[in-house]
Amino acid sequence: MVFSSIIFLWVLLPCILLLYYVSPKPFKNGILTVFSLFFYAWGEPRYVVLMIFSVLLNYGFGRLVEKFGKKRWLLALCVTLNLLILGYFKYYNFLAEVLNPLLRGFDIALPAIQVTLPIGISFYTFQALSYVVDVYRGENQAQKNPFNMMLYISFFPQLIAGPIVKYHDIEEQIENRTVTLEGFSYGVKRFIFGLGKKVILANTFAEVVDAVYAYQAADVSQAMLWLTALLYMLQIYFDFSGYSDMAIGLGKMFGFTFIENFRLPYTATSIQDFWRKWHISLSSWFKEYVYIPLGGNRRGTARTYVNLWTVFLLTGIWHGAGWTFIFWGIYHGFFNVLERCFLGKWLKQEKFRPLAHIYAVFVVLIGWIFFRADTIGQAFSFIRYMFVPHSAVVLMERYMNRKLWMFLAAALLACGPVQWFWMKWKGRVLAQDGSVTVASWIGYMAILWFSILLLVNNTYNPFIYFRF
Repeated sequence: MVFSSIIFLWVLLPCILLLYYVSPKPFKNGILTVFSLFFYAWGEPRYVVLMIFSVLLNYGFGRLVEKFGKKRWLLALCVTLNLLILGYFKYYNFLAEVLNPLLRGFDIALPAIQVTLPIGISFYTFQALSYVVDVYRGENQAQKNPFNMMLYISFFPQLIAGPIVKYHDIEEQIENRTVTLEGFSYGVKRFIFGLGKKVILANTFAEVVDAVYAYQAADVSQAMLWLTALLYMLQIYFDFSGYSDMAIGLGKMFGFTFIENFRLPYTATSIQDFWRKWHISLSSWFKEYVYIPLGGNRRGTARTYVNLWTVFLLTGIWHGAGWTFIFWGIYHGFFNVLERCFLGKWLKQEKFRPLAHIYAVFVVLIGWIFFRADTIGQAFSFIRYMFVPHSAVVLMERYMNRKLWMFLAAALLACGPVQWFWMKWKGRVLAQDGSVTVASWIGYMAILWFSILLLVNNTYNPFIYFRF
């Protein structure tokens, strides 16, 4: 189930809000847990058992780690089991495809099993791992109540697409939180804002992007290829940041405060800056649990570069089982290392500031082509024909109409420029004081009405991060 669905907006969300607010405090966590399991089971009933097993597994390891102290083998066993589960469900098909041709000479092969990827497994596995590691480090105590642990992992707003919530950031809120009228009002505003980003902008762009990617790049005009790359760049931002907005808003409605996951990433002036602003919860997770344990930048220049590249290789692998994701991770790692070497110093110079932004946006745009493509070959072909003039049958006129131009202009303004030049606007949109003026109320109701209208009319409604 997704937040941008009629059944969620009109049936499930009102029911859980009503039940939650009329119930006594001792029952509130239980209600959220039951509903979260139902929310997950709606789309994949069989895999809710897998998620419950993951919760119990890490709950047990948390208790054992706390009881027996800092036993490295115990932590290593926990990490290994979690990664084996994640690896089987997410990477088995890919590994079989890669290894079987190499194993033919030995007359062995991995069985041909089509393993279905459980939704959100990458997110909840990383949350569970962070919990056990934090208990091992002594940053928080092990959770004694398995039902509270279940709520932490399965809480439906951030279950299937993040943000990745670290246990020590939410530990106190699980048992002691306060819901205020201002917080609830802010949650509603944030949810509607995210719904609009997803349904009005991301879905509109997705329909065009998916249609163009169905063609051979040579059949698509140069201008349309550039436009498609731009549309996908905007699609993935408004799709994922919109979902994060909805998750943060929903959390606030129930008294939870989640970290921000995006800070206008397309205003970045370097690739390092981009990763400080894009998918912040994932970036901080890899920094805290991979980069720093590997030694960070404390073991010399060469080791720092290796650590950086390792982190971005793993980031690519985390996103998906395929060469395109691996290449995308290596690609971003290359530019991060390059900026560490010398490029970063140039980009920080005042005279290069405009060029720095152009550089960052261009590198990210090209990277998204590999992220979106089905194969490495398709990505390189797409990029090649972006730069090589050629005759084509798929022209811009086929897809570009007045509505799409209008949405494109709005998206370009909303992903950074407006907030850059009018920071008060951002403050008003995301203000947590719960204030709602007549003008803003009309604006939010218009976004909600238009989003629901599009959903009722069966608007194309994919969700990118369901793949991860």
